[in-house]
Amino acid sequence: MYQGAMEGIITGSFVVFTCMLLGSIFCGRLFCAWLCPMGGMQECLFAVNAKNPKQGWKNYIKYAIWTIWIIAVILCFIFRKKEITVDFFYMTDHGISISNIYNYVIYYGVIFLVLIPAVLFGKRIFCHYFCWMAPFMVLGTKIRRVLHLPGLHIKVKQPDACVSCGKCNRECPMGIKVSELIKDGQIKNAECIQCGACIDGCPKKVLSYGMMERGKKNGNRKEK
Repeated sequence: MYQGAMEGIITGSFVVFTCMLLGSIFCGRLFCAWLCPMGGMQECLFAVNAKNPKQGWKNYIKYAIWTIWIIAVILCFIFRKKEITVDFFYMTDHGISISNIYNYVIYYGVIFLVLIPAVLFGKRIFCHYFCWMAPFMVLGTKIRRVLHLPGLHIKVKQPDACVSCGKCNRECPMGIKVSELIKDGQIKNAECIQCGACIDGCPKKVLSYGMMERGKKNGNRKEK
């Protein structure tokens, strides 16, 4: 992506990240739950280490990585050598990015970079601390909330029915303390990936998917 930016080329990865940002305005981090292959690989390792990651300042590491990365891409475009063009398959051979042994070394290196932390430290650690794609979707979610747009989220439909069994906490692949958020009346957490595991796991059916979030200014907004 950097090399493409230096040459004024909007690459396939640029288009994909832009789509992730726009899509997250209405779907949140749905990509992380249902489409991301690295997320799926990490969940396969729950049998090895299902420890919940510590929530806190470490979650902000990915934002620092993302900020540096975005600034670097912008600077590359500013000081580009050519006029801006679009080439979705830039630097691919025969339409694929892995076409020789050297590309495989990089590919498997990235896989190990994602999976080793999950083995050592627990559930989807890379997603929490290091993923430079997650901030795109977090930003999209915040844009939706600022503009009061409808968007997919986990809603609390029957808060009084909660018996504090803690099953939602155990089922959450992101290690979120869902039961505490239920008490607040809405599942509002930047690490929520809209997977619905807490919905399926709740014995009292306290949770469900919704399209309209409750706003601070407007009080309880109608759920669709």
